[in-house]
Amino acid sequence: MSQKTEKPVLSGQRIKTRKRDEKEKYDPAGFRDSILQGLDKAGADLEAVFKFLDTAGSKHDYRRYGEALFDILIAGGLLVPGGSIAQDGDKVCRTNACVFGASAEMSSMRTHEQVFVKLMRRYKYLEKMFEEEMKKILVFIKGFNEDERIKLARMTALWISNGSVPPTVLQVLINEHLVKDNLALDFLMEVFVTWKQEKGLTSLMSALKKGGLEGRLMEFVPPNKRTEEHFRTVFEEKGLAEVVKLHKAQASQEAKRDLQIQLEEELSDGRPIKDIVSDVRDIAVKNNIPEPEVITLVWTTVMSLAEWNKKEELVADQALKHLQRFTQLFAAFTGTARSEMALMLKIQEYCYENMNFMKIFHKIILLFYKTEVISEEVILKWYKDGHSVKGKMMFLEQMKKFIEWLQSAEEESESGEDED
Repeated sequence: MSQKTEKPVLSGQRIKTRKRDEKEKYDPAGFRDSILQGLDKAGADLEAVFKFLDTAGSKHDYRRYGEALFDILIAGGLLVPGGSIAQDGDKVCRTNACVFGASAEMSSMRTHEQVFVKLMRRYKYLEKMFEEEMKKILVFIKGFNEDERIKLARMTALWISNGSVPPTVLQVLINEHLVKDNLALDFLMEVFVTWKQEKGLTSLMSALKKGGLEGRLMEFVPPNKRTEEHFRTVFEEKGLAEVVKLHKAQASQEAKRDLQIQLEEELSDGRPIKDIVSDVRDIAVKNNIPEPEVITLVWTTVMSLAEWNKKEELVADQALKHLQRFTQLFAAFTGTARSEMALMLKIQEYCYENMNFMKIFHKIILLFYKTEVISEEVILKWYKDGHSVKGKMMFLEQMKKFIEWLQSAEEESESGEDED
């Protein structure tokens, strides 16, 4: 079997490398020096600054040095871990043509905002890099002075509100060291106040929900001050009472979810109803959950426990037997007319949304009337003007004979009292 013989190689032969295969050395300091030189020539004229940055993108590799570029445009130089500016001997390594070097007045902030907006429109790939940069730079706020933190917070409000970065970047402030020193909360307050002034309260509330922040606001408060009273005071002093309401609503939602989970577990385990009632009351009081909301949770949980028959003619008996087991539980949380009405409306909604239950609404109400879960007065009120529009005509028709019976019984009772 023949073998290929290697061709002789001349001593000292040079292998030619194509230019595109040569890897350029990563040199952020060289990139910085070149950008600083151009910014210094542009001076305080931000239009000239943008023009320089626009043309520099064709000469310098923004894809490779995007992080360094944003460090310079925000802090004035390359940032090292901790938030300080990297130095290179006695050489000047910082520029004032940056966010930190600008005036904190909003007119100045808005002008700087446009430099970033136009630059990222010109070089679209910088958008993702900017989001990562903000996640890094916000963790460094402890290394910045108070004036720099205020400027950064105001710019952050503008950047998030114009879509340059998502509101989720603020979650990186939930960092043990930043929270403990109150830096996270102070920064957040400045962002919110600026946002409210610039874009309005509705825009701010929408962003909080979009960024998943409405349920995490308390995490920005130092652990030793983490009380509802302190939270309310801090936000209301800054004119952010609506944020407090949003926080309370979110906290209430979480408490209701926890209550429903516990109720479902206890009902599934077959605990005595009186013990379940006691536990539910304790949780409701602790979390300020009103009784009308508790009773609707009870209904939803109880109905979720059953595997309902798909045959409409069999559902009625199944539902009534199932509900009969829990009438004591329902009665415990219909202590007011408001709670009774909330339950009736919830039943109406449930029967409307579950087709197999549409014809048994009146039977469920009759069961609750007989077991003193819902009173005669509330049923009459519901029939007159308390009902919702969901399945209105069908349910009113179902209840007609029962209502007539209640009214005649009421009239007979009144006439009997008159005779007495």
